[in-house]
Amino acid sequence: MTRLLLFMALFVVVLYGSWPYYTIYRLDGALGAEDAQAIAPFVDLPAIRAGYKEQAGAALKGMMPDSSRGGESEPFVEWLAAGLRPLGEAALERTVTLDWVRYALRDAAQRATEQRPAYFMAGIDYAFFQSWNRFGIRLGSTEVVMQFQGLNWRVTALKDRAQDE
Repeated sequence: MTRLLLFMALFVVVLYGSWPYYTIYRLDGALGAEDAQAIAPFVDLPAIRAGYKEQAGAALKGMMPDSSRGGESEPFVEWLAAGLRPLGEAALERTVTLDWVRYALRDAAQRATEQRPAYFMAGIDYAFFQSWNRFGIRLGSTEVVMQFQGLNWRVTALKDRAQDE
């Protein structure tokens, strides 16, 4: 009986460990489709938008004068930043779409491999677990993060590492 339980536990671990790789395989096929809706089951668009919103907010905050560091914060500049924030959020909603995500993933694969047509899987330099529910993929200078949501692995973040350097 213990051998059966050990075998079942090992089977579950292997199945769970291979699941994100199978998702990458399916995502690769969906990226080849003409319709951007094909990648919808593999992408968490609100999470990707939230990540870019956070990055934009941090960049905007870095450009603002900080009164805590001895600088004076001008009320006009604060008012202007508060007025631009909703415009930026609306632009982000219109810009970061399934078509944009599909283009970004295809472009990352194309820059990461010499193979033509540039398949997503061919451009992968690294793909492994970052934690039990987070999986990182590196395609050249682009980092793709998938998270386990419900019963699926979904892309939740895209980041160009070249911008950080």
